[in-house]
Amino acid sequence: MKRISACLIAALLASCSMDPKYVEPELPVPPSWPVGDAYLRQSESALPALGYRDIFRDPRLQSLIAQALANNRDLRIAAANIAVAREQYRIQRAERLPQVDAGGGANVSGGGGNGGTRANFSTNVGISNFEIDLFGRVASLTRAQQNRYFATEAAARATRLALVADVANAWLTYGADASLLRIAQETVTSAQESVRLTRARLQGGIAPRTDLRQAEQILAAAQSDVAEQRTALAQDVNLLQLLVGAPIDPTLLPVSIEEAAPRIAELPSGLDSRILLRRPDVLEAEYQLRAANAEIGAARAALFPTISLTGLLGLASGALTGLFSGGAFSWSAGANVNYPIFRAGAGRAGVRLSEAQRTAALGSYERAIQTAFREVADALARRGTMAEELRARTAQAEATADTFRLVQARYRGGIDSFLSSLDAQRSLYAAQRVLVSTRLLQATNLVALYRSLGGDASLQSQPVETQLPPTR
Repeated sequence: MKRISACLIAALLASCSMDPKYVEPELPVPPSWPVGDAYLRQSESALPALGYRDIFRDPRLQSLIAQALANNRDLRIAAANIAVAREQYRIQRAERLPQVDAGGGANVSGGGGNGGTRANFSTNVGISNFEIDLFGRVASLTRAQQNRYFATEAAARATRLALVADVANAWLTYGADASLLRIAQETVTSAQESVRLTRARLQGGIAPRTDLRQAEQILAAAQSDVAEQRTALAQDVNLLQLLVGAPIDPTLLPVSIEEAAPRIAELPSGLDSRILLRRPDVLEAEYQLRAANAEIGAARAALFPTISLTGLLGLASGALTGLFSGGAFSWSAGANVNYPIFRAGAGRAGVRLSEAQRTAALGSYERAIQTAFREVADALARRGTMAEELRARTAQAEATADTFRLVQARYRGGIDSFLSSLDAQRSLYAAQRVLVSTRLLQATNLVALYRSLGGDASLQSQPVETQLPPTR
């Protein structure tokens, strides 16, 4: 009965933990998004499950994203980091089980006046220095390493989320640059016609030479923009190739921003700020906080005695033929207790250090949530005024186009001066470029909102908690 009682007490002590009770921090942000003139009003229903295919609906863009998720080198680095963290966790978890070693040896010696030799053969299997985790030190270190593994996996999801958004932005930027190239080429064509007409009027004595030089300025500026936009398109392809990790099929590129922008869908309404807890960077910060909390328990347990067990079973004989005989068997067992009497305050300093590290981790967790809230609020603020701005820019471009046609007709009829025609052409060119930039901004705003919300279920692999048994 005494042995049974001792075993029960040891089992109970082995399951104890000195970790502080983990308390979920309160959200350091308002419970809902800000609303007002600059914000879209959102209901408070639960957010539906999202995937990047729900937002980026163009098959060409989906194909590029799929290639990037398969080939991108940053993702390969992230996967390697996950493997490193997983094996570090497994190494730490192995400390909770005894290490069994087997060995054997032979020793032959001689000397003395008779010149004889002596032989000794041995083989053994045993446990060396297995710590009985009475106060949960090893268990706390295992929990800390497990949570760091989870944090690394969350960081990899953040990398995947950022990659999807970067590919979408690069694809949209290519469409915008293609539109700007088309506008510059159309302006070149129009300016060439103006130069031809003005030169004819100059030769006929109707127009001064200044009109011709001004028309040539417009033509040269448009030709320069054509060259610049061709460079921009080539650089856009280079960026996409870097993100995708492979050459780009030209058929997967958009023709214009007018074609590409409508293929980015609106996110569902009904966004609660608690959705930020799904963001990978927030999850990473929370796992780091949990790891720091577990390390406090390990530091506290280090203040108490540690008990180690050793055991050895073996065979020893002076002759190899007698090694496995009954008389060759031997065994030994032992236990060691280590209690730090004087460490100049290092033990308690270790506890205070781990507590300070947890405080810092808590601050990082709260800052991650606040940063996420601000990013979403900024995206919503821009989204709230985007439609109105696009309507105004479209109306402006249509008005300047009509003005240019009217002024051109009046100039050819001798009613208006050539300066009015040049001003109308400059205004049209600028309005068209601004409209393209506004369309690009509207589409990239949707990408920014998708990225800032996080939680794309299609980018999350099988939950890591199901891949490894939880540590208790």
